[in-house]
Amino acid sequence: MTQTHQGTALITGASSGIGALYAEQLAQKGYDLILVARDRSRLNALATRITTASGRTVEVLDADLAVAAQRATVEAKLRDDASITLLVNNAGVGTHTPLLDSDVERMEHMIELNVTALTRLSYAAIPGFVARGKGGIINISSIVAIAPEVLNGVYGGSKAFVLAFSQSLHHELAGKGVRVQAVLPGATATDFWATGGLPIEHLPADIVMRAEDLVRAALVGFDRGELVSIPSLQDVAHWDAYDSARKALAPHLSTNTPAARYTA
Repeated sequence: MTQTHQGTALITGASSGIGALYAEQLAQKGYDLILVARDRSRLNALATRITTASGRTVEVLDADLAVAAQRATVEAKLRDDASITLLVNNAGVGTHTPLLDSDVERMEHMIELNVTALTRLSYAAIPGFVARGKGGIINISSIVAIAPEVLNGVYGGSKAFVLAFSQSLHHELAGKGVRVQAVLPGATATDFWATGGLPIEHLPADIVMRAEDLVRAALVGFDRGELVSIPSLQDVAHWDAYDSARKALAPHLSTNTPAARYTA
């Protein structure tokens, strides 16, 4: 069945894993693609495979998004290419190594990629989306955004930023034709774990989702207009209760006197 053309999706971290699967599945949904990652040879191979399977147009941009000069090329593409209707901020790094065992330079690199790059690319894309009254941003966060004790604190903090940034964007852009989604994967069968020194085989099988299933479920959530999608969460009532409690707390967080428990 021929898919309606959806415009162009720019996907970061697209050479493998979750990013590559987003590319394949979005192509099947009718998007042309711009694939961004560091490894041009892997991008070219993926582009050829997708074009052969789907007939979609695929462009590749090799760039290290943690390097400002290379990132600027991608920012310019997002600003100048009016065919882009979707930005998938997937590029990121993580670790399960405790803070005291982690190198601070690597932690700074994580912040540069997970936070700074995602923010700058979003800022490059959003004005055009708003001007055209159409666009979408998918930000890949993590369940550690709401369970920061699970893994490394810098990683958890960076993913909490992604969630909060997405929620704020959704609030600011309401009524402007721009959809925002934060995706919170749990343990997913990618090379994340092996890269950090803990092969996926060492995790309980019942907590690990196939990456293909994760992306497919997340795109269902996007199509339904979900702001926050947690594919592993079986009972959405748990999230609804959590988010309702957060919103109920908000009006009580700023007053002109300290709470009685803080007075002598």
